[in-house]
Amino acid sequence: MPKVTEAHRAARRDEILDAAQRVFARDGYRSSSMSAIIRESGLSVGAIYSYFDGKQALFRAVVERTLALRTAEIGGAAGSSPRSPAELVRSVLLSMRDKPVMTMAPQIWAEAAVEPDVRAVVERIFTQLGEMFRTELTAWAAQHPERAGDRPAEWSDRVTPVLISAIPGFLLQSQNITDFDEEAYLGALDDAYRV
Repeated sequence: MPKVTEAHRAARRDEILDAAQRVFARDGYRSSSMSAIIRESGLSVGAIYSYFDGKQALFRAVVERTLALRTAEIGGAAGSSPRSPAELVRSVLLSMRDKPVMTMAPQIWAEAAVEPDVRAVVERIFTQLGEMFRTELTAWAAQHPERAGDRPAEWSDRVTPVLISAIPGFLLQSQNITDFDEEAYLGALDDAYRV
């Protein structure tokens, strides 16, 4: 019997996670089932269970991957000069538009409220996001003392949690308000975060 390579195992794991993410995004975590995920993947029951012991483990893995990919994308979007607070928030929100994270994130936050394992993942990712924000905002504040004062790191520490809160606000409104105007929200960031 040929030996399965690590690359093959990683590809198969990603295939399973892709199927689970589609089911969670479409049906919601609470309404999804392992049988729906197995059907979506087209793989056998044994193939799925050889990687994950159930729906909760799959959800945790999807959460990890979803949030890690978004964090990496946000970090990679930083240019040569630091973005203003509004530009930084706008770039994060634009990186999420039309992606599964739009429907997954509210479910992830809901599960984090009651599941310690999911909460630990969310907390770690928000900590990483906060560090990225603080680094870029400190650099921006140092270039704009007339707007941020003469203590850029302290200013950045104060405003980072407020700026990050715009992300769940955007996602929750876009998913729950029928006539939510995403363009108006994105355009209003300059007014809301004028320093």
